[in-house]
Amino acid sequence: MKKAGFFISMQSEYPDIQPEFCKHLKGLTYMKDFIRIASGQGFWGDLPNAPINQVRKGPIDYLVMDYLAEVTMSIMQKQRMRNPEYGYARDFVQVVSEVLPDISEKGIKVISNAGGVNPMACKDQILKTALEKGYTDLKVAVVNGDDILPNIDQLIADGYELANMDNGDPISTVKDELLSANVYFGCRAVVQALEEGADVIITGRVTDTGLTLAPMIYEFGWDYDDYDKMATGTIAGHIIECGAQVSGGNFTDWEQVEDFTDIGFPIIEAYPGGDFYVTKHENTGGLVNAMTVKEQLLYEIGDPSEYITPDVIADFTSVQVEETGTSNRVKVSGITGKPETPTYKISASYKDGYKLSSTLVYSWPGALKKAIKGADILEQRAKALGLSFEEFNKEYIGFNGNSEKPVDEDALNTEYDEIQMRISVSGKAKEDLNRFGQEMAPLILTGPSGVTGFAGGRPKASEVVAYWPALLDKKAVSPRVTIFEIN
Repeated sequence: MKKAGFFISMQSEYPDIQPEFCKHLKGLTYMKDFIRIASGQGFWGDLPNAPINQVRKGPIDYLVMDYLAEVTMSIMQKQRMRNPEYGYARDFVQVVSEVLPDISEKGIKVISNAGGVNPMACKDQILKTALEKGYTDLKVAVVNGDDILPNIDQLIADGYELANMDNGDPISTVKDELLSANVYFGCRAVVQALEEGADVIITGRVTDTGLTLAPMIYEFGWDYDDYDKMATGTIAGHIIECGAQVSGGNFTDWEQVEDFTDIGFPIIEAYPGGDFYVTKHENTGGLVNAMTVKEQLLYEIGDPSEYITPDVIADFTSVQVEETGTSNRVKVSGITGKPETPTYKISASYKDGYKLSSTLVYSWPGALKKAIKGADILEQRAKALGLSFEEFNKEYIGFNGNSEKPVDEDALNTEYDEIQMRISVSGKAKEDLNRFGQEMAPLILTGPSGVTGFAGGRPKASEVVAYWPALLDKKAVSPRVTIFEIN
């Protein structure tokens, strides 16, 4: 690991010495006073111009981009099955292509889990683009090894049950239906890639927080067993992992945000001692204050005293959030952590049958009565046809009723302008669901009057992708880091 911290005074004695030269002196290192880590994406499909604005509207050292959610991995896996050149966030290639001058001229490092289930294909496209644009000195790192789908049989044979964390079932019960299975790696492989001089780091399933923690470890020389600092970097990563959700987007007090149009994405300004600030570029929209930060801190954390990652267990109850007196700048400090667990989390997905949904809108008078009658007709016709479903769910939107909520007499006698009847069915037999889909449109002329809306045409069954969370001993799998260059 890069060790930092004992060379800063040398610059004061020799002011002409260059920091980059110092970094390469054997046994000596140069540590920055602080670094700025900018979030460029909060999910696959986020604002396309956000990462470009982050590198162009003010100074940053790192651009981190989070593309992956649990369902995203299964989508990417399906894409790769259809085309072996796919399986990654192709938008990311466009971003890197656009910011190649900034990477070259400003020394900005780009770190992203955009590789999805095919980081090598993503790397190929990045290098191809760099070559076409003449940036032949670009170094691209790939962090992979997280995709364990090809190794499931061997892992089971080695005694790893990969039991579902919710119900305890072994993964062997759904093995033949698996679509994806990925390990949540932490920051260490990303740190290694930085140590090896990568300009762009493409990962598979690395934790959102690890993308931000890694630059702090690399720049400041933090030890992996300094759990307070590991927790600090982890919480910093958690704060910016959802992009503009911490800089005014999706904010409870949204009316305080003056400008959503040009919303600024968040930046972590991190210091060697462990404190950091949440901010954004000047002259951008959005809002960063104590409450936007606190709301994001509460996002998807479970037990706040034990936020478990592959790198550390972070204690969110230790976090101190302070307004600094400067607009859009919030200080975060006081964070503590505990040693990491001996297991990685596994995120797997599998095929779990099919679903179909469709809607009809009934108008006044008697809109609710019509919707209820229409749903009943569909259910009876499905039974008469002998169609097999696991679930048959009826909803009455506008009244907010459903299959499990009885409709009382008062509601039936209340006049609504319109009620949307939504029918959802699920089951293992795709052909039964598609046959049921043929019954929706005919109901317009063979059921109650007053249908004013039928959206989407004849509905068709779509595959249900179910989530399988599990744990795996860290000794069973390791990340791989490979550096690629054009020359």
